[in-house]
Amino acid sequence: MEHSPVTTNPLIIMMINMTVVFIVLVALMFLIKLIHIVDPTKEPEVKSAPEDDEPLVAVKSESATSAPAPVVEEGINPEVIAAISAAIAAYGFAGQVKAVHIINHEGTPWRASAKFNNLQRK
Repeated sequence: MEHSPVTTNPLIIMMINMTVVFIVLVALMFLIKLIHIVDPTKEPEVKSAPEDDEPLVAVKSESATSAPAPVVEEGINPEVIAAISAAIAAYGFAGQVKAVHIINHEGTPWRASAKFNNLQRK
């Protein structure tokens, strides 16, 4: 008794194989999410003091109907506040910027880049 393939059409074979691969990938995705949810070894999140790899500017925001002026530290240019607000709005955030504070500006990559650029201009 001779065994013959069901189909020899390469497009149908490709579609079947790709469907099986994507079903397996989706199943693995859900399995990984389940492991992250029930992971007993996960330590609880603890807020710590800002480190060198933290952002240069902290922005606090809330959705509100009134529009009071944001709290700004001395030395922050209003154009910088406008740029930060525009960047936040570009990500789709619909709130309002309440405060902007410079944090830990010493020893960060941005600071090093600014120093390097200033040296090149001279």
